[in-house]
Amino acid sequence: MNRRAFVAGAGGIVLAASGALGQHVYKEIHQLLPGEFVWHPERQPDGPVAVIVSLDEQRVHVYRNGIRIAVSTCSTGKPGHETPTGVFVVLQKDRDHRSSTYNNAPMPNTNRLTWDGIALHAGNLPGYPASHGCVRLPLKFSALLFEVTHLGTPVVIADSHHSPQEVVHPGLILSGYAEQEFEHVLATLDDKKHPSDWELDDAHPISSMIASSYDGRILVIENDREVAEGKLLWDGKPLGSHVYVLKGAHDGQKGMHWAALTYGADPVREAHDLRRVRTEERFAAELRGYIHPGMIFILTDLPLHPDSRSGRDFVIMS
Repeated sequence: MNRRAFVAGAGGIVLAASGALGQHVYKEIHQLLPGEFVWHPERQPDGPVAVIVSLDEQRVHVYRNGIRIAVSTCSTGKPGHETPTGVFVVLQKDRDHRSSTYNNAPMPNTNRLTWDGIALHAGNLPGYPASHGCVRLPLKFSALLFEVTHLGTPVVIADSHHSPQEVVHPGLILSGYAEQEFEHVLATLDDKKHPSDWELDDAHPISSMIASSYDGRILVIENDREVAEGKLLWDGKPLGSHVYVLKGAHDGQKGMHWAALTYGADPVREAHDLRRVRTEERFAAELRGYIHPGMIFILTDLPLHPDSRSGRDFVIMS
């Protein structure tokens, strides 16, 4: 594991500083002061979690099953050390992490997003971007967030905040509707747990898909390695920048139930319609083996190129 560039705040972290411990308050989101947060998990007790970091607001929004359950103030990268935008997943969790770069500085409740140093963790919140790239959180909030994230939790870092929408795809991923195929996938899902039910040392692979209109390709990634590739077929229009988190089968409709997120500074305002994209039948059949609750599917108009990913990290860099 490469920890050489794991980032802390300038001069380390002093958790006793003002705003660092954090305070749960009852306020409108725009009225939150540095270190304050709202936390209401009772609004949606179950379902997949997604985290959205809004750089312009300096806020972290937490959604569970498409319902916002928490918002916190944060501090992102300062000029010259900007926090990268894009789609990430939690690669590692470490409740008691310390920086090997910044004098063994404590970085409690770390959710690692890249192997070269970007993470969500507790730290000082002066009220403006001040880190070397990480997303600093109030200590109390970071502990609460640590309890609801899991390996593979999607984290969208964007210039602005967009709320998730509910989407039901009338059939399978990247294929037309066929009832026998749908029943087959349902049987496959029955044996697969959601990543939130996995222990940290479980060996289950986390599946993710990226579809790029630039390359006309779809990549399947397990953990941080590419395991399959297929052809993307779509309507020829820009896809925009969207993330879909699979909840599972929809109870009322024969289809897969997704939470849809839009990200990016200037997103294409197309409706969330997964029927715009599909693939060849052979590859669609291969995809069935990778589907599990909690997997994510990314649409992008960026090329699938090493410049848009950080090493073997799962991340699309805007």
